[in-house]
Amino acid sequence: MTSKERTILTTTRDCPGRLVPVGDPVTIPAATFVTLVQSLGGSYTVTHQGNMIRVDGTDADALGLEPIRLEFDPRPDGQIDEAQVWEALHTVYDPEIPVDIVNLGLVYKVAISQSEGSVEIDMTLTAPGCGMGPVLVGDVEVRLARVPNVKKVSVDLVLDPPWSREMMSEEAQLETGMFF
Repeated sequence: MTSKERTILTTTRDCPGRLVPVGDPVTIPAATFVTLVQSLGGSYTVTHQGNMIRVDGTDADALGLEPIRLEFDPRPDGQIDEAQVWEALHTVYDPEIPVDIVNLGLVYKVAISQSEGSVEIDMTLTAPGCGMGPVLVGDVEVRLARVPNVKKVSVDLVLDPPWSREMMSEEAQLETGMFF
């Protein structure tokens, strides 16, 4: 889908989402017309009643689209699997760049407390004034909550050190044309 294409969809069930750019949770009622304005990295942006709303790809069926499957097998010892945390983070994409936040170099720290069942993330944005910060934080929280044994997710947006393209993986640099 290009930025100029628009598709009218009807929600098939109540559809959870987050207001862009503030990230506040909202619900679009079932049997409601929405306009799909962006499909990027497994998330969708729709307009509804004059608002832009980000819908997670795991809820795409509410838009009549194929949902992404983000399912993990729990560890037999009841612990949080760090590899699954990273796998979930790889499914979160920057809203404007079709690259996941890990390959973009936006994730600075992942700390897991097995005793509390919590995951703490330090991450940054590609630009300090990026208005999509709350939406990205919401995306991280939603995706990490799907990892077995995670009871709490906290995301801290940090701006030091500032992000630069050198923090991107080589694959991400090649994909975006920033490898030089």
